[in-house]
Amino acid sequence: MAEIKDRENALIMETTKGNVVIELFPDLAPGHVGRIKELAREGAYDGVVFHRVIDGFMAQTGDVKFGKSGGKDFNPGRAGMGGSGKPDLKAEFSNMNHTRGTCSMARAQNPNSANSQFFICFGDAGFLNRQYTVWGQVIEGMENVDKIKRGEPVQDPDKIVSMKVAADVK
Repeated sequence: MAEIKDRENALIMETTKGNVVIELFPDLAPGHVGRIKELAREGAYDGVVFHRVIDGFMAQTGDVKFGKSGGKDFNPGRAGMGGSGKPDLKAEFSNMNHTRGTCSMARAQNPNSANSQFFICFGDAGFLNRQYTVWGQVIEGMENVDKIKRGEPVQDPDKIVSMKVAADVK
C-alpha cells in the first residue's frame, strides 16, 4: 500500500474494481474534507454506485440517497440527483489543478451546492479549475479507477464497497 503520511487525512476506498487510496487536503478545503470524512465514518458511501462515468474525463459517485445500492431510497434512474440530507457546503474553490487522480466535489449550478457527490478525474480537466472544490488526490489505485464501467447513466454500475478514513483501519 502507498505510504500514507497522515492517516487522519487519507481515505481507503474499496471499489468493485479494487482499492483506491486518496490523500485529503484539509488545508485547501476544510469544510469539504470534514464532510467526506464524516460521511465515510457513518458508512454513508458504502454501496454507492458510480452513476456517471465519462471516458477520458471523470468517474462520479457519492449520491448517498438515490445511489446507495441496498439503501431504502436506491433508485438507479435517480442516482446523481441526491445528497446526504446534511446542509450543502459553501464553495472552497482554489487554484489547485484538476489533473489525473484529482478528487473534486460535484455540485449543481449554484457554486454553494456541493453536498456528498464527488468525482475523480481520469485526465487533465483544467477547465474545471476555480469552479469546483478540490479536496483530495488519488495516491494509489488509479488503475482501478480506470477500470470503472463507463456510461451516463451506467448500466450495472461499479460501486464503492467501503470507504474509510485510514486512521480507522487497523
